[in-house]
Amino acid sequence: MSSSTIEQILRGDVPHAGQAPPQAADPRLIPVRLQINGQQHQLQLEPRVSLLDALREFIGLTGTKKGCNQGACGACTVLVNGERIKSCLTFAVMHEGQDITTIEGLGQPDHLHPLQAAFIEHDGYQCGYCTPGQICSAVAMLQEVAQGDASFVSEDLTATEVNLTDVELRERMSGNICRCGAYVGILNAIREVYEQQPNPLRA
Repeated sequence: MSSSTIEQILRGDVPHAGQAPPQAADPRLIPVRLQINGQQHQLQLEPRVSLLDALREFIGLTGTKKGCNQGACGACTVLVNGERIKSCLTFAVMHEGQDITTIEGLGQPDHLHPLQAAFIEHDGYQCGYCTPGQICSAVAMLQEVAQGDASFVSEDLTATEVNLTDVELRERMSGNICRCGAYVGILNAIREVYEQQPNPLRA
């Protein structure tokens, strides 16, 4: 081995014999910092990674489900700054600095969110696959009702209070599909929480 090669090795310019050269950082990845359920997560992501895939594949929060992966079923619904979104339709990089809440952040087995408890009580699920999205959507929906937000079927768009009829409730939850057809239990669970506590986000 020449003296010049030895000098290169000592400077770190070339790898030692038998060692692979150091891998360069993947230029396709960018740093992304997400605030999820009150915890910071520092990730290196390809910019096209959806928020859904970031949650499931990179952070391990698998409560958020991948159903259709095209925004039709609502199984991937999470809360971003208190508003419901379908996480399969948005990029993770778009949500830096925002407060993201998944089903894991709503309640724990020993301290359930009121909607989680109501879904159990009223059999608002069968296979359970859509349930996390249903509950996250219902949490935001009841907040929208508490704020007086109108829906497509609201008769008076200027009213400051919402009369949450069954028609209103079904319309407001229409973005979340239950393939098992447990809609009666879902409706009853949401209505119970609405009647007892119109704003479940204050739970």
